[in-house]
Amino acid sequence: MQQKSEATQSFVPIKEARDGVIILKDGSMRSILMASSINFALKSNDEQQAVIYQFQNFLNSLDFSVQISIQSRRLDIRPYLNLLENKKEGQVDDLMKVQIREYIEFIRSFTESVEIMTKNFYVVIPYSPSKISGGLSNVFKSKKGSGRISAEGFEEQKIQLDQRASVVVQGLNRCGIRTVKLGTEEVIEIFYKIFNPGDVESSLDIDLTQIK
Repeated sequence: MQQKSEATQSFVPIKEARDGVIILKDGSMRSILMASSINFALKSNDEQQAVIYQFQNFLNSLDFSVQISIQSRRLDIRPYLNLLENKKEGQVDDLMKVQIREYIEFIRSFTESVEIMTKNFYVVIPYSPSKISGGLSNVFKSKKGSGRISAEGFEEQKIQLDQRASVVVQGLNRCGIRTVKLGTEEVIEIFYKIFNPGDVESSLDIDLTQIK
C-alpha cells in the first residue's frame, strides 16, 4: 500500500504548500487566485466591448504568463436540504411546515433529474527563481541540506510572487472581476478534489460578493 502511495506521489509535481504558495519539485512557485464571474451576455454591446478592451489591456500589460482554470462540479445540495429540514422543524405554523416540506420535495426531485453544476474560476500565477549568479542552490536548500526552501529564501521569492499577484488583481478588478488569494488549506482542498474526484464535493468557504 505504501509503494502504491509513493508511486502516485511521483506523478504529482507539487512538493509542498506553504503560506498559500504552491512549491513545485523543480523549485518554482505558484499562487492561486479565485475569481468571480460576470454575466457577459446580459451586458449591452458597449459594455461588452468595454470589458473586452479592458481584458485585452490586462493581458498586454503582463510580462509573465498566467493560467486560467475553470472547474465545473456537481453541486452537493444536501446541506441546503438539511437547512430546510431544520427550518421546517422550527416552524409553529402547520401551513408553513407543509409548504416547506413540499418545497423540499420539489428541490429533491428536481436535482435528481437535473444535474446542478457549479463553476469556479481560478488564475494561477507562476514564479521561477532566477538562476543567475549560481544562487539557486543556496536559496532553495536549507542549511541542513534537506532540499527544503530556507525561510529567508522563501520570503524573498514570495515577495516577487505577491507582486505579480497584485498586478493580476488590479488588472482583473478593472475588468469588473473580483479576486481573492487562496490560503494553504484552500489550495490543498482544490488539489485534493482534483486527485479524488469521487469524493463528496464541498465548496470553498469564500464569499466573493464580500470582496472589494
